[in-house]
Amino acid sequence: MADSDERAPSDRMRERGPHSQRWLWVVLDADRRLVAAGILAVLFAATVAVGTLLPTPAFLLLTEGDPHETLFNALVGSTITGVTLVLTLSQLVLSQELGAAGDQRERMEGAMAFRDAASDAAGVAVAPAEPSAFLRALVEATSEQANALADAAPGGDAGDAVAEYADAVVENARVVANQLEGAQFGTFEVVLAALNYNYSWKIYAGERLRAEYGDALDDDAHAALDDLLETLELFGPAREHFKTLYFQWELSELSRTLLYAAVPALGASMVGLLLFDPAQYPGATLGVSHALVGVAAAATVAVLPFALLLAYILRIITVTKRTLSIGPFVLRETERNADIDD
Repeated sequence: MADSDERAPSDRMRERGPHSQRWLWVVLDADRRLVAAGILAVLFAATVAVGTLLPTPAFLLLTEGDPHETLFNALVGSTITGVTLVLTLSQLVLSQELGAAGDQRERMEGAMAFRDAASDAAGVAVAPAEPSAFLRALVEATSEQANALADAAPGGDAGDAVAEYADAVVENARVVANQLEGAQFGTFEVVLAALNYNYSWKIYAGERLRAEYGDALDDDAHAALDDLLETLELFGPAREHFKTLYFQWELSELSRTLLYAAVPALGASMVGLLLFDPAQYPGATLGVSHALVGVAAAATVAVLPFALLLAYILRIITVTKRTLSIGPFVLRETERNADIDD
């Protein structure tokens, strides 16, 4: 058991994968508008750099035929298609809230039953209403139950294994509880803190602890371990529920942002298509064609909706990929050992 714990995956979600910390900061922590702005800046700089370094001057390429008209004509169509996509996303979010009165009542009864179970597990009369406080109550309950398990631990190897397991639960719970304190739903902080609580591995490790040392545990230790595993099992669906609500929140925010961005994007495409003539800008500054800068700037504004869509979806799919399963299943690559394979 000790060897298994040493090789257990990290509690922090960003450390349970092959990607670098900088990349995970971009796709998870950074403000989505900042990420979109970075995408646009890279696109503009790359277009200007490539156009400047080509053997044929960019001014000649832009004035021979109508390449800019072809480009902006395509961007007008893509912007309109993007608005259609926004409407589809809005309908997707809205469909989750529609239903007959009986369906809504079943949802309400299910939510209340789960709240009652969480209240009993957390040892409180009424479960908190705010998502961050609700998750924090469950996390703190696991910490208290882990301490109770450690107090009831026997001596010898079984006691060492129980103490090591309990210490890992308490430490992770302390960190996550601090992250959840004061976190406001609608921001990524609540979801990230919940993802940093590696409940699935704790369930797996707790089950192995019971299987290996169950005969050495007395009734109090068995009861404490059962309570801890029950609370961990409640944390799983609670995290998935709030993650789903956050995704709906993000998709709603994305839909509104894309609608706002579609207006300047469509305007830039129309101006570039109808009014902009590269032949009227023959000069250059520091070897960079004025016509190239104008076309690149208009095209950059025109792809604003796509940059925003990419920025938002990157975070959603990253979280989704890392939380595909619920319960003690390991889908990602991690350092394997005999305990996992058994």
